[in-house]
Amino acid sequence: MEHPPKIYLAPFQGITGATYRVVYARHFEGVDKLFTPFFTGIHKDSKLPARKQAELGNTFENGVEVIPQILSKDADEIILFSRFCEKLGFKEINWNLGCPYPQVANKKRGSGMLPFPEIVDEILNKVMAETAIRFTVKCRLGYFSPLEIFSLIPIFNRHKIDELTIHARIGKQLYSGEPDQKNFQNAISQLTVPVVYNGDIFSLSDYNRLRNQYPAINAWMIGRGILADPFLPAIIKCTHIGSDNQAHIRRFIDDLYFAYRKHTNDKLSSLGILKEYWHYLAESFNDPHQVFKKVKKVSRFEEYEDAVSFVFREFEWVGSGIKQNSSDG
Repeated sequence: MEHPPKIYLAPFQGITGATYRVVYARHFEGVDKLFTPFFTGIHKDSKLPARKQAELGNTFENGVEVIPQILSKDADEIILFSRFCEKLGFKEINWNLGCPYPQVANKKRGSGMLPFPEIVDEILNKVMAETAIRFTVKCRLGYFSPLEIFSLIPIFNRHKIDELTIHARIGKQLYSGEPDQKNFQNAISQLTVPVVYNGDIFSLSDYNRLRNQYPAINAWMIGRGILADPFLPAIIKCTHIGSDNQAHIRRFIDDLYFAYRKHTNDKLSSLGILKEYWHYLAESFNDPHQVFKKVKKVSRFEEYEDAVSFVFREFEWVGSGIKQNSSDG
């Protein structure tokens, strides 16, 4: 009997923080793990700032496990973070070797570390010996070249990390171009650690195509696809999602709005977060450009509320049946 797929919400800096995770897990089914945006700056002589600690307030959201992620090139920092998370009750941390943005990669962090397998090996030697909870890694095929992964595979295999998520692009691509299925296939054929696929799953048809292409993989990390259509994990798992998706999305987006206002003490900065999220959510309406244009120009809470009411009155939620073309963790 085939096991149901495991679906993970990709970490998305600026969007998938604690407020989003709480509200998302309250409204939607199908996700098995919620990955946090990455943490940095964990030092022995300084406590994690209260704001960052608040982001790790819950080890589960509505029964869904939360996985803290760290971005670091320092083994001691990763070990300190793992111990901090362990004390809070977390059972797993994830090391970010995938962030593609130049301001990160140029410092040999995120995907910028992938061309340096000796550094990855040195860090894992220390971390794996001193970390008690599950240790997983999220990476890309490389930073400059998709062939970089092949120097890392023996290292990942030797250290027996618990799970390896691979976004099937290189860092230099950011989110442009097509995922490199050829090199991804070659990589997983050599890996002995469990692999999670990541990259361009925007619809049930995308998932079905990739599942048929990689029958040995049963775990899938989805970022932009879930931001655009929060129902996607339930659709993939054939879970009942109700009959009025438009009303469901409206309840969710209203709940999220008030949660962000509460979280920011009614600062207008919450509108910036919401507009960033609408950049993706708009893709599942019948006229994405006009929907996002309506929300993008608001600058006050009253304007946002009016814009959202207009969107749900004048436009149709069509979900992931349409072609998504925005920028996945």
